[in-house]
Amino acid sequence: MTDLKISVIIPIYNVQNFIKRCACSLFEQTMCDGVEFIFVNDATPDKSMEILYATIKEYPERKGQIAIIEHHKNKGLPAARNTGLKAAKGEYIFHCDSDDFLDRNALENMFLAAKKADADIVWCDWYLSYKKKERYMKQPEYLTPIEALKGMLSGTMKYNVWNKIAKRELYELNNITFPDGYGMGEDMTMICLFSYAKKIAYIPRAFYHYVKLNNNAFSQTYSNKHLMELRHNVKNTLTFLENKYGDELKQEYGFFKLDIKYPFLITDNYNKYKLWEEWFPEANKYIQKNRNVSVIRRIIQLLANKRQYWLICIYYKLAYKFIYRIIFN
Repeated sequence: MTDLKISVIIPIYNVQNFIKRCACSLFEQTMCDGVEFIFVNDATPDKSMEILYATIKEYPERKGQIAIIEHHKNKGLPAARNTGLKAAKGEYIFHCDSDDFLDRNALENMFLAAKKADADIVWCDWYLSYKKKERYMKQPEYLTPIEALKGMLSGTMKYNVWNKIAKRELYELNNITFPDGYGMGEDMTMICLFSYAKKIAYIPRAFYHYVKLNNNAFSQTYSNKHLMELRHNVKNTLTFLENKYGDELKQEYGFFKLDIKYPFLITDNYNKYKLWEEWFPEANKYIQKNRNVSVIRRIIQLLANKRQYWLICIYYKLAYKFIYRIIFN
């Protein structure tokens, strides 16, 4: 296969209920040539690979574009992404999580936008997909990489890997990899990529469907291990930025810390509220300065700073556990 435009990297682990839809959405892309699909089996213990192999047989025209790489033991999501990166040969890299899915014209539209703007990175809007409904997630537009970087640090633009394509050479020339062994917050890697980009482009359309079937996933899965991984990735990201920009982005560093610990307030668990107090208290002075986030978000943080958690608890139960469940499930 020559003239590869996009390498799609898909880690596989415990997704037997989702992998067929994901694979079909990839194999049915309107980009017929110039794309490779790199599936990384991270030693999944379920039937994901059996389902994937059966699905591949349904698309014989894609056979020469598919590579499957095996991990003999589970290494985690960052390591699986890195394995895919090592094997990738496309001009651009696209990461697709195997429990999500794409619109048929996603890759073609993102690649054409990249070539038109001669962009190092392209991002688009996305869908938050619940059991029965979807929510359109609008992303901001920025004209320069530094503006986009500030947007990500401020919490107005998501640094998720899966609604972006980035030039492979951006990874290779700057030795950028995902943090092996530290899965929570591993997509902060995109912040580092943006810091090296020269040209960027935004498509005001949604192509990616991020599947979220459990509204309480945060409160159920945020273990001590996850917290340790998150702190590690935050520290490394901030160290990287401080070494590159010094105090130029000092205010944005504060915004970033607030954004990282904000999910601790989206719960009725008082232990999480305690974590909010303990994490990055030096950033609390920036709460009212970040006018890029919603008024509600600033109010919740101000209430937390005054330890008025009973009000936050009431808001959560009304807004998240009741309204969101009714509307989006």
